[in-house]
Amino acid sequence: MAPKQPVILVTNDDGITAPGIKALVEAVRSLGRVIVVAPDSPQSGMGHAITITNPLRLIKVDVFEGIEAYQCSGTPADCVKLAKDKLLVAPADLCVSGINHGSNSSINVIYSGTMSAAVEAAIEGIPAIGFSLLDHEYHADFSAAAHFAKIISQQVLQYGLPDGTLLNVNIPKLPLKHIKGVKVCRQARARWEEDYDKRKDPRGEEYYWLKGKFIVEDKGQDTDEWALHNSYISLVPTQFDMTAHHAIPFINNNWTLDAKTR
Repeated sequence: MAPKQPVILVTNDDGITAPGIKALVEAVRSLGRVIVVAPDSPQSGMGHAITITNPLRLIKVDVFEGIEAYQCSGTPADCVKLAKDKLLVAPADLCVSGINHGSNSSINVIYSGTMSAAVEAAIEGIPAIGFSLLDHEYHADFSAAAHFAKIISQQVLQYGLPDGTLLNVNIPKLPLKHIKGVKVCRQARARWEEDYDKRKDPRGEEYYWLKGKFIVEDKGQDTDEWALHNSYISLVPTQFDMTAHHAIPFINNNWTLDAKTR
């Protein structure tokens, strides 16, 4: 008997017609049976939102030649949930999300719909990877990102991932020949300094437009930000367990929480 083909779920947050997901489908289509479930419109910055007060629609579409694909009216996390519950006979062997238009390094992982789709897959026990290219242009060159997406996906299919983890992979905006390699990193400590620009619409009513700048506070050379600024792809093992384990002994040793002592 021929070996069973791995099932690969492909999703994103830029929408099913985005160039990045097309590049990702082409990158992994030779690795197994691919099924695509992606939002019907852009969902960037959606984080791990799920739809609970509106009906969800899942419509089969002919977008990728020879690939089973569906557009979903919900969020990236909804796409993964629906795929698992309604489309997959058994859990997928791999979920890949992206390729995102723009960075999801450092603190951006919190806001990212791309990464939240991958997180949802990991919660469901599916090995998952989020891929992002540091280029916001619609017609960005995804060739280098797709090249490494295939290699990294192959590694996960072959060796798996530790339980409860997924990968956050960011690719610098460089031609393939200028990328030095892949660095396994930690997430850099960074933040957004927001600035809400106050404006007026044509009726004279006020509204606000989010602006801001990204501030990296971490000078370590083992971080994703360092890797990306030095022409490497950053690969950060990520987890959905948000427990601050180091804080448990601090609280236990310093706080007084026994109600009988108050």
